[in-house]
Amino acid sequence: MTGPTQTSNHPPLPPTTEADRMDWLRLLRSRRVGPTTFWRLLAEHGSAAGGLAALPAVAAEAGVEGYRVCPEAVVQAELAAGARAGARLVFRGAPDYPPGLAEMEDAPPLLWVVGQGALLRRPAVALVGARNASSLGARTARQLARGLAEAGWLVVSGLARGIDAEAHRAALGAGAKAGAEIGAEGGTAAVMAGGVDVVYPKENARLAAEIRARGVLLSEQPMGVQPQARHFPTRNRIVSGMAQGVVVVEAAVKSGSLITARCALDQGREVMAVPGHPLDGRAGGCNLLLRDGARLVRHAEDVIEALARPEPPDITEVIEEIPPPPPERRSRAETLALHQRILDRLGPVPVPEDQVIRDLGGQVGQIAPALTDLELEGRLDRLPGGLLSRPS
Repeated sequence: MTGPTQTSNHPPLPPTTEADRMDWLRLLRSRRVGPTTFWRLLAEHGSAAGGLAALPAVAAEAGVEGYRVCPEAVVQAELAAGARAGARLVFRGAPDYPPGLAEMEDAPPLLWVVGQGALLRRPAVALVGARNASSLGARTARQLARGLAEAGWLVVSGLARGIDAEAHRAALGAGAKAGAEIGAEGGTAAVMAGGVDVVYPKENARLAAEIRARGVLLSEQPMGVQPQARHFPTRNRIVSGMAQGVVVVEAAVKSGSLITARCALDQGREVMAVPGHPLDGRAGGCNLLLRDGARLVRHAEDVIEALARPEPPDITEVIEEIPPPPPERRSRAETLALHQRILDRLGPVPVPEDQVIRDLGGQVGQIAPALTDLELEGRLDRLPGGLLSRPS
C-alpha cells in the first residue's frame, strides 16, 4: 500500500561555516518558522542570512508588527546545551543526514543526533504500534525487529512504551547476540518527540541509554524541550520519512501509529501491517490498513521482500537549479483579500495544501507567500503531510 510519490527537490548544500550554521539555526528557531517556511525563505532569499534579514518585513506584510528574529544568545545557549549532552547537529544535505528525510518537502533543516550517527545512512524500516501492546504483539514486534536488524536494516521507532520499546530492544539485542562490533548489524534509531536530551517516557531511560551507546537518538526539537501533544505528529513524519517502509504491529483505529502510516502514504513509502483478531481493539487499526490495501506482514522476510533493499540515494551529487521567480507584488488590499479567501477555506479539520490552491484557482507561486504570511501571523497551522488548518 503506497501513496503518491512526491516530487523531491535535491537537498541544498549544507552550511559550511560557523556563521552559516548559526544563521540556519537562528532562522529555524525564529517565531512561527517551521520547516516549510524555512525552505521557502531559503529559496526566495538565497541563504539563511538573507531569510533572517527579510523575515521582519515578511512578518510586517502579514500584519505582525515588531517581529524579531531569534536572538544569537538563544542559539548559543542551545549549542552549549547540545555540547553538554554530547549531541551534534546534522544539517540536511550533509552525508550523514538520513537519505530518506532529505527527499521530503518539509524535511527538518537540521537534527540533533546522539550516538552512532553512521547508522543513519543504513536502509531503514519503521516499526510502530500500540503503547498497551498485548503479549502476542510484543513478541511479534521483537521477532520482526530482530530479523530486520540481523538482515542489515536500521529499525526506526519512537521510543514509546509498548511496541516501540520492544522493537528497539530486539534490534539492539540482534547485534549483541551476534557478537559483532557496534554498527555491524542494522541497529536501531529512536526519534524523540522532545529534545534529544529529554527521555519520554521516563521508564525508558535505561533503554535510551542503551540506544545512545549502540544505536542513535535524534530529534528536530531544540535541546531541553519537553514533549507536548503537538510534537508527536511532527515526530511521526520523521519516523516514516527515514524509512523505506512502515510496519504497524498493533494499533487502535484512532492512534498515533495510524498517523505515522498516513505520513508514510503521503511520503510514498510502503505501508505494511500485522493482522490481528477482529474483536481486539488493539488490532482495529492494522485490520483497517489491510482492508485499504496495506501489505500483510507475518515475519521479517515479508518486509524484506516488499522493500527489496534498493540502494540508498546518493545525496552528495549537486544539481544546479534555476531559482524561482520573485513573488508577485500585490497591494495591501489585494493581499488582505487573498488572506481572507484562504482562511475562509480552512477550519479545524486539516485539508491538503494543494487542494486549497486548486480551490482558489491560483498558482503555487502566487499563493505560497500568502500561506507563509498567515503562518507567521499565527492564523494558520501546518501539519505533517502537507496539511493546513485554522488554529484550534
